[in-house]
Amino acid sequence: MKKMILVLALTIGSVVISKAQNYPMVGGAAMYPTKDIVDNAMKSKDHTTLVAAVKAAGLVETIKGKGPFTVFAPTNEAFEKLPMGTVDNLLKPENKETLTKVLTYHVVPGKMDSNALMQAIKTGGGKTTLKTVNGETLTAMMSNDMKRIELKDEKGDVSWVTQADVFQKNGVIHVIDTVLLPK
Repeated sequence: MKKMILVLALTIGSVVISKAQNYPMVGGAAMYPTKDIVDNAMKSKDHTTLVAAVKAAGLVETIKGKGPFTVFAPTNEAFEKLPMGTVDNLLKPENKETLTKVLTYHVVPGKMDSNALMQAIKTGGGKTTLKTVNGETLTAMMSNDMKRIELKDEKGDVSWVTQADVFQKNGVIHVIDTVLLPK
């Protein structure tokens, strides 16, 4: 009887583990397409700064909304590249408007997976302009080796998509390595 219970427990455990392995992993956590962008991002240990910023800006309910949204999600390391004190300053209540502008600069209306981005880049002769939720633009292009998508902000700074096509219930996330900054 004990052996049977042990076998049953191991079988259930392996099914659960195998189920999680069918979904993309971001920051050590499975990203489930049945969950929204915020719920999945909250599980990623690589996006704790982004989640804190979304909360501080009061954007949780918006990003949990129906969408669809394409989110270029900077990692904690991306935020660490900013000048010292920038993140702490942005998270202050008196800077909520600026924080909101920065965060919404990382969101494009609609669901653009990497194939759609690459097609738009090809159609645009090597680059495409993406209008963000805050009204400003990002430029997307392919790397020289044609293997990665590069984003350029209006100031000319570049970010690379390090993990594409993390599908969510209300859109898609592309993990990026640098925070993009609007004008």
